[in-house]
Amino acid sequence: MRIHRFHLLLFFCFSLSFAQGWAQTDLGEQLKQVISGKAATVGVAVIFNGSELVTVNNMYRYPMMSTFKFHQALSVMEYINRKGEDLATEILVKRSDLKENTYSPMRDANPNGNFRMTIGDLLKYSLIESDNNACDVLFKHIGGPKFTQRYVHELGIQDVAITQTEAMMHESPDNCTLNWTKPSAAVLLMETFLQNELCSKQQKVFIQRAMADANTGKDKLKAGLPKDVLLAHKTGSSDRNEFGIKLSDNDMGFVVLPNGQYYTIAVFIMNSQESDKVNARLIADISRTVYTYFIDNYKK
Repeated sequence: MRIHRFHLLLFFCFSLSFAQGWAQTDLGEQLKQVISGKAATVGVAVIFNGSELVTVNNMYRYPMMSTFKFHQALSVMEYINRKGEDLATEILVKRSDLKENTYSPMRDANPNGNFRMTIGDLLKYSLIESDNNACDVLFKHIGGPKFTQRYVHELGIQDVAITQTEAMMHESPDNCTLNWTKPSAAVLLMETFLQNELCSKQQKVFIQRAMADANTGKDKLKAGLPKDVLLAHKTGSSDRNEFGIKLSDNDMGFVVLPNGQYYTIAVFIMNSQESDKVNARLIADISRTVYTYFIDNYKK
């Protein structure tokens, strides 16, 4: 099964390598203009209809922050399918799993801990609310972040590293840089998820719906799109260091038009001296630029 997936991905990458051309130059130049003058490093990757890849500043390793919760969700599906579990399988959430000083609506709703929650509900907390404790409970269940990293690598996507839990990243800002990706790897994983049968249809729809219902980042990719356009996405954001620099501000996902056409997009901002508002507006402007380009050149 894994070999079959890997060969599908090799074919996909091979096809993309011949598909860049004029779109890379045209849209790439527009995106460079959008990010010009910003006190930040901005990486962008877009794949149109599964066939044409455009990237800007793709050579860098960008801290992922909570965007890796999408990667984790795919590996959770792999794990439960291997183990004969399902989304209704319950996990004991101990009081010790509910870390303080981290974002966790799950903890706020269940402050005493020692309760059971289904894997499906934990994934909803992680993907929809970006709950850090729910994420780490899932990591604990599947054997840690390296299970997620190994799974992604086995799919043939190498330009990504996932070695840190949310708790580990909160221990030191330096740990946040250890979970990294190149923008192209982010959209390639998204395309692999959309185009291949990595899990059951029910599980695939579950992840898609959770990402479409995400409560975070409404001022980022979503803000650059018309209201009737569907976005399913995962955001990620860091704190600022003592110099006021924001390590990471990200948004990645896929956009579906009413006619069924789609594109995948990832925007990663690194070492930003801009305000959170400016970062969000920049991601929204990139989103709007890509959407307009897609409509002008691809919509039928």
